[in-house]
Amino acid sequence: MKQMSLRALLGAFTLSTFAATSVFAQDSIHLNRSIETLQKDEPIFGLFTGNFSLANARALSRSGLDYILIDMEHTPFNPQLLQEFLIGMSDKQTIAEQGNTQMATTPIVRLPANGRNDPEWLVKQILDVGAFGIMFPYVENAEQAARAVAAMRYPQARGSEIREPKGVRGMSPAAAAWYWGSADYVQRADTWPHNPNGDLLAVMQIESQEGVDNAEAIMTTPGVGAIFVGPADLSMNMGVPGNHPDVQDAIAKVAALCKQYNKPCGITTNARDVAQRIDQGFNMPTVGYWGDAGIAGGTEATLRIAREHSGRTD
Repeated sequence: MKQMSLRALLGAFTLSTFAATSVFAQDSIHLNRSIETLQKDEPIFGLFTGNFSLANARALSRSGLDYILIDMEHTPFNPQLLQEFLIGMSDKQTIAEQGNTQMATTPIVRLPANGRNDPEWLVKQILDVGAFGIMFPYVENAEQAARAVAAMRYPQARGSEIREPKGVRGMSPAAAAWYWGSADYVQRADTWPHNPNGDLLAVMQIESQEGVDNAEAIMTTPGVGAIFVGPADLSMNMGVPGNHPDVQDAIAKVAALCKQYNKPCGITTNARDVAQRIDQGFNMPTVGYWGDAGIAGGTEATLRIAREHSGRTD
């Protein structure tokens, strides 16, 4: 009974938040604030979370982070719980003050399927409840990256110059459009920067030697929005500790390619190495991991160092 009451409350909250969407002046902005920031050539800073409580959702929405990676790779995959968490991130006061439905902190979901798995049904479930991006773990080649992008895209209109990779996402946008507060959700729900007006971010995670070897082909696949290096799995795949020179050289290679192709690039960091990673070219680092609710002191310190070192003042 309590669970039903919570869902009813969240549904009412969402409806009241987005009921006036048509009067908001949001046609010329990205509803995905992280994309808007990256287009200004500014870095973005995030956090992994596996805490799906309403308290955490509310705290993260005003945390000062640009994005969060909602981890459903190493936590149970539960679209209903994800939907409630996303609604919990909706900040009605901020929306009313700014006059559009852009969220201060962008929710991106890491799905449980690796690159070699078919992600289509998982992607559909995640996007249909309103996520603004998806991280695909363990992507190892361009074919896997293209399949991931295709799963995120609706089929494009005949005559479109951006039909490829051909979208395979099924058409059921009602819940996501409600959450985004956007009457033109279907047009906005495409992968950036392949579609300059798109508000979905497709993040490919490189976590193996094969992924490093194919990093250039992965990041230049149309529709790929960002690359994220997973140091722990990379070192395990290579069979050496994370501080081994071969692992660090592999990370540096991916960072250099991201700079060459102007592709946003992320990696996990802490207060000791975040400045080094920013200098290396990582403009999308995470600055911590989940706590009980919101961000812990260590995360806050790392975020402060990252902002100061990169020149971000907003």
